[in-house]
Amino acid sequence: MPPSSEQVRKSLRASLWDGVFTSGMVGFTQDYFIPFLLLLGAPAKYVALLSSLPNFVAALVQLKSPDITEHCGSRKKIINLFVFLQAAVLLPMAFTAFCGGTHPMAFILMVTVFTAAGAFATPAWGSLMSDLVPEKKRGEYFGWRNKILGFVVVGMSFTAGAVLHEIDKINIFYGFAAIYACASLFRFVSWYFLTRMYEPPQQHRKEHYFNIVMFLARIRESNFAKFVLFVAMLNFSVNLASPFFPVLMLRELHFNYLLFSVVTVSATLTIYLLMGRWGRLADQVGNLKVLRFTAPIIAMIPFWWIINRHPAFLIVAQIVSGFAWAGFNLCASNFIYDAVTPEKRTRCIAYFNVLNGLALCAGALLGGFLLDRLPPLMGYKILALFAVSGCLRMAVALLMPPLIKEVRTVQKISSERLFFSMIGMRPLLGIERKTIQYEG
Repeated sequence: MPPSSEQVRKSLRASLWDGVFTSGMVGFTQDYFIPFLLLLGAPAKYVALLSSLPNFVAALVQLKSPDITEHCGSRKKIINLFVFLQAAVLLPMAFTAFCGGTHPMAFILMVTVFTAAGAFATPAWGSLMSDLVPEKKRGEYFGWRNKILGFVVVGMSFTAGAVLHEIDKINIFYGFAAIYACASLFRFVSWYFLTRMYEPPQQHRKEHYFNIVMFLARIRESNFAKFVLFVAMLNFSVNLASPFFPVLMLRELHFNYLLFSVVTVSATLTIYLLMGRWGRLADQVGNLKVLRFTAPIIAMIPFWWIINRHPAFLIVAQIVSGFAWAGFNLCASNFIYDAVTPEKRTRCIAYFNVLNGLALCAGALLGGFLLDRLPPLMGYKILALFAVSGCLRMAVALLMPPLIKEVRTVQKISSERLFFSMIGMRPLLGIERKTIQYEG
């Protein structure tokens, strides 16, 4: 029996507030784990480990997430339990920073538990939300929701950078303690709102079961499996370089924390400003069209950093990056909801995350291995790694998408018209007039 309109309305309102406070946590953490590791004096190999071990463990735990969720009989219970754990793990991080730091490996282990806890809840959360949001409104709704939450992420990330910049004159460790403690508080509040959501009942039958080996065995004939492989290979190529952008800015280019935050949040702000527009476009032209259009742009980003490293130029590069990632991330998530049946969504989301987690882990480890072995490019070994990452990204972006098919009926549109529609110079019929209504 589908949920009533009142149950959906209250649940989506609770979900919005959960997202607001979760985004506050993200703003205080996602860009400030590597800087704290660098503050502890960790070399580049520890940066690679911080970017790989949490993803590896998160991938492993998600292998069992669907089974445990089905055994528990409630997606909501799994979400609430592991979100609470994630909030709690931030407290020892804050205490460690307040006490003046610890061994880099101890901090990496804490980040690993933090990441794994959040990852375990992700498939159940994605399945629950896909049951609450109407199919034809997913792109529009999640684009609208993510746009709002993005402002929170950017605001909190910039606030964290400003706090670190100011408190650096006193004791920088106190600054990290403060932002991790605030992140924990925000996550506890988000957990409260998650407990207020309604969970539509879901039936599990034996015919809906398949393990990851069975999933991979169908990669030649399964459209969804090819999609997962495409995203995983692109993420592998991206993560060769992405953990080392903070290293380049903070250690090689000697940016202060405030300038680091400005460059970093430029991409984040752009992502969330444009997600709503990408969502409305994707509802009409299809998620796959947007993925095919944005992937080559993502491939070009490392070359921008090679061309010029002036902060103003890097901000422009980050805006371009945010433009592409906004469409890619939103449509990758929504493609899953379109491509699989509700009964299989928890498991498919989990396996999608497993393979992407392993790809991110492998990319970071290979990047750390190559960093000390590549010849310098324009005086920096990191830039040589960026070039390798960019070439691999481009190969994946051009070769993989033609193998994947759109799973629903959509408008046909050229890449040129899609671009001009996105920047507002040639709107598609109805795109400019439609706005999502949310009754909070």
